[in-house]
Amino acid sequence: MTTDTTDRTTGQGSAGEADGALRVATTGSRVLGIASLVGLAILLYCAFVWTPPEATQGDAVRLLYLHVPVVTAAYVGCFVTFVGSIFVLWKRSVWWDLVAASSAEVAALFTALTLATGMIWGRSTWGVYWVWDARLTSTAMLFLLLLGYLAMRASSVDPDLRARRSAWLGVLLLPNMVLVHQSVEWWRSLHQAPTLFRDNLNPTIDGSMLTTLVFGMFVFGVLFAWLVLHRFRVAWLRDQAAEVGLRQALAERRAEARAVGVVS
Repeated sequence: MTTDTTDRTTGQGSAGEADGALRVATTGSRVLGIASLVGLAILLYCAFVWTPPEATQGDAVRLLYLHVPVVTAAYVGCFVTFVGSIFVLWKRSVWWDLVAASSAEVAALFTALTLATGMIWGRSTWGVYWVWDARLTSTAMLFLLLLGYLAMRASSVDPDLRARRSAWLGVLLLPNMVLVHQSVEWWRSLHQAPTLFRDNLNPTIDGSMLTTLVFGMFVFGVLFAWLVLHRFRVAWLRDQAAEVGLRQALAERRAEARAVGVVS
């Protein structure tokens, strides 16, 4: 598949690639969609029925089985956007530009869910929905950066200029992710320390709780792939439609110019 920006002007292979994206999305979305729905149902049962309450947090710990997988999916989305942005700046890749944009939209959704589930957990644990804690504040910054990335993509009509400008914001996602992850280590924080991704790789939970948490991360990984696949399909077809419209407009202008030349 050609990923250079010359695709926008030459249109070589566009129809075949669009058909390929459509076929992959249709087949893949059915499998991923069914797996996501089944996985979410099993995860909810495990989180709210199978696992026991935690000794300190009680039933509030059940939010952990949703919160951590959502955070992980948000991290994955931000990292994919970061990688895509690098390829946009380096190779001027149209394909990676669409992947980065699609992933950023899904990452913004999961980051919003991260903040929402975190606030609910905070209300039951700290007694308030929000405090200007290092982890919460840095996560809010990450969400605003994702919104800025999406706003940048909506602000420019020129696709190449839009891709370059938004890519620079996409590159900033990685250092912000590091800031979020390390915030509880670098500053005094009300937020608990990492449960799984600790420096000594020794999880603080085990048994059914650990199994449910890892399973939840897998389920939300599948859900993330499903959503990005759908969003990429829409973005790709929209990009191809724009190319077709541009070629038609250029053909009409050339025909008008030839007609004027014949008349004169």
